[in-house]
Parts: sequence; structure tokens; C-alpha cells
Amino acid sequence: MALDPRTPVVVGVGQFTERIDDDGYRARSSVELATEAVRAALADTGADPGVVAAAADTFAGLRQFEICIPAPPPLGASDNYVRSVAGRVGADPARAVLEQIGGNGPQQLLTEFAGRIAAGDAEVVVLLGSENGSTLRYFAGREDKPDFTEQVGGQLEDRGYGYEYYMTEYTVAHGLTGAPVQYGLLDNARRARLGLGVADYRTAMAELFAPLSEVAAKNPYSSSPTVRSVAEIAAVGDGNRMIADPYPRLLVARDQVNQGSAVVVMSVAAARRLGVPESRWVYLHGHADLMEQPFLDRENLDVSHAATAAVTEALAVAGIGLDEVATFDLYSCFPFPVFAVCDGVGLAPDDPRGLTLTGGLPYFGGPGNSYSLHAIAETVVEMRSRPGQYGLVGANGGIMSKYSVGVYSSTPAPWRPDGSAALQARIDARPRVAGTRDVDGPGTIETYSVRYDWPVRTGIIVGRRDADGSRFLAVTTDDELVALMSDGDPLGARIQLRCSDGINRAAALPR
Repeated sequence: MALDPRTPVVVGVGQFTERIDDDGYRARSSVELATEAVRAALADTGADPGVVAAAADTFAGLRQFEICIPAPPPLGASDNYVRSVAGRVGADPARAVLEQIGGNGPQQLLTEFAGRIAAGDAEVVVLLGSENGSTLRYFAGREDKPDFTEQVGGQLEDRGYGYEYYMTEYTVAHGLTGAPVQYGLLDNARRARLGLGVADYRTAMAELFAPLSEVAAKNPYSSSPTVRSVAEIAAVGDGNRMIADPYPRLLVARDQVNQGSAVVVMSVAAARRLGVPESRWVYLHGHADLMEQPFLDRENLDVSHAATAAVTEALAVAGIGLDEVATFDLYSCFPFPVFAVCDGVGLAPDDPRGLTLTGGLPYFGGPGNSYSLHAIAETVVEMRSRPGQYGLVGANGGIMSKYSVGVYSSTPAPWRPDGSAALQARIDARPRVAGTRDVDGPGTIETYSVRYDWPVRTGIIVGRRDADGSRFLAVTTDDELVALMSDGDPLGARIQLRCSDGINRAAALPR
């Protein structure tokens, strides 16, 4: 095939992980972790790493958790994370980008800059991400804290936090401030649709995730390389405490990790000029990026139209069917994102091809917004060893708010645009549920979660008003209702609402 010299190819990938129980654990900073990964990715190109670094016109980074809020990082941080890493590897890119929050970011960035390369607007791009959650925890109670502050200055295209896609004052006031409780609402909505009891659904979640832990146990970059059985994942106890219903700890993304990842993507012309062997080249055959409606507007909380459409479109752009995919890595912060894709495209949860190459966020590790950069790295390595086959990466952000998909193969392919814009218009036009902000009177529980991480165990409710069927949020510390939500099954239960200071508070209806 005669390729346009501007065709984008992934030519280098790198990963780095340090575990707190490793010999020589150094409690690195986010910059240091990303630097290790970028060095590995530059070396992985098979060309001179210094030459490739010097040729990079763009470095784009995923926003790490410590700079995801407008407050000083606990141990200090660089004023330009991206350029701090670039400088350490001998690069001085013309453009530095810091992406918004969202686990879809790695695939979205790769698709964006692959498109820019194809358009001639970039030539050599380095994508990078890291999290130093382990370091932050290690020094939390110590006096000998390091100072990771750096003042490097320079150009930076900071795309902002992007919280407006994920939360509002209303949702925050009603306890939707952490990922476990948010996804707990989705998984319990799915359980309601399936008509499963609490114990049966927890077993189904454990059956979905146990095979992921087997992959993690074999992955040298895993933060927790331990095989977990279905029974172990499902059993709540001291070592597997409840985080937010329906999730015990072993069903929750492991965010206190020290991990870094990086990908080098460039044009075919640049790869040839820089001496990158064609054996390192992997092509992005298909891609799609879609957004779901705002959380409370969605007609059905138990599905993801954006994820389903993104996977379907990426496969269509690649010109293949689901049965032709050899490997998958589906974003797995909690069971729901994996179930949503399986439900939507007809992929069996126990498909023999497996649903991860990394080992999943609870076991491999959940390095914030950059997890799927590790998934891309694993997929690229796998595709090099399996010529002509295809690997699919599904990356999720927010409360199933954004979904980005990439289909990779070593088979040469031209850059192809996707039809995400038209698909987005269809999602935006879907029916929406009317909401009522302040509620007084009776209602019904549509879905729920329970926060065990607050001083007082608190129930979080998405409900429907008896008066008009409109949707609302509520919280509860009512003993009877919290007991039902923690130890029983409150789906469909009638409740009494009282609004005070803008917060809807629920109690069990008197018998």
C-alpha cells in the first residue's frame, strides 16, 4: 500500500510502575514517573532516543489528580508538568498541552493528534501521563516531606479542569463527589433492569472482574499483581470493606499508585527520516469520541449510548466486525463501564478473548486520567506480536460521560475520519427526563448507593416524584432507610422527601 507520508503511526510506548513494597522504592513525583515512561517510549521506537526527543514538536499530558483541583498540591508540583518532563528527556517542543480531566483523555488525545499529523499540523507527538498517589500517601503523616515544586515556565495550553461535564452544585450538595458513589448508582440501576438481587449481582460483578486480576498478576507493571477469586472479590470483610454500595474495595479502581505511561506517534515521513524500523509501527485503524447526556437527564441510567455508539463507530471506521477483534481493553474503574459495553455491543462478559490487557483498574492500577495510556501501550505491544490482528481500547471519563475508542493494528492503513459529530447529534437529541430540584412529599427510589466513607453512613438516592414522575436527588441518614439500603434492597421503595437549604432529605415512609 502506498501510504500518504502524513499517515500517523504509533512508534513507541513506555510504562513505569513502582510499588511501595519494592526494593528501592523512591516515592517519585508525577514528573519523575512520567519521565521514566517517556524515556522508555523513546527507546521503544528503535531509533536514537535523543534524536526522536529533539524532533518532537508536541508534548501532550494528562492532568494528574494532584493538580485536578484549584488548591496547592500537598507536596508541591511543577508549574508546567508537560515541559518539566520534556526538559528531562532533552526535548523543547513548540507546543505543550495539558488535557482536561477524564479517563477518556488518553485515547481522545491520541485520536486528536493523529488527526493533526494527518492534516500536516504536527509531525512528532509525545503523549504522557502519571500519578503519584502512592507517594502522596507515603508522606501524608511524615515530617520529612519532599518539595516537588518546579518553576519551568514556558508555553502551555492548559485546557482547564473540565468539571462542568461531570458535576453541578446540585449533585455535589447531594453527595455525588466521588467516583464509587456515582458508579454505584449506575450499577444498581442496571441491577434493577435485570431484576437481580443484591447478592446475585455482586457475584456477577465478581465473576466479571476475577479474570482481570489474573491478567494483572502476570503484568510486570501492575500495582497489585495478585490473583483474586470470585469468592474473595464478592465477600465483604476486613480486607474487603464496603466503599460505596454495591462495591467492596476489590471492585474499586486502585488510585493510590505510582505509575507513568507514554506514547510516541508520528507521521510515516518522520518515522522514515528518524530511522524508526517499520516493525515498530502500529496504525490507528478506527476511532470515535462521544459524550453522553448529563447524568440526571438520561432516560435510562442502566445503559451507555455513547459507549455503545463509540465502539460501533470505531469498528465501522476500521472496516471490521466485533468478531475480528483479537484483544480488548475496556475501561474498568468499576463493573458498570465494562457491563455497559458488553450489553451494548453484544460482547459476552466471559468472552474467551478477555476484556483487558493491563489487568484492570482495581488490580493493574487506576492512575487517574492516564490509565488508558497504559492500555494503548499494552495494545501496541500486542499488535506488533500479532501481525494483521486488531486490538480495541475503550476509554471512559466522568460518570460514563465521555467515551473514546481506538482500534489498532500493525496492518498499514490510511488515516480515516470518523462520524462522531453526526452520532453526537443523535445522542444529544435523545429523550430527556424532567427533573425537580427541590422536593417535598412522597417519591420512589429509582437507584441508590450508600457512602461508607463519610463519618455518618449516608444513603444517596436518585428517585422519582409521585406527583409527576420527575427525577430528583436525595440523601438520607434515616436509620430505617439506611438499614434497608445497606442490608436489604431499596429499589422501588417508597420514601418521604423534605427539602431544606437546597438539599432533599429522605426518610422511610411511616408504616
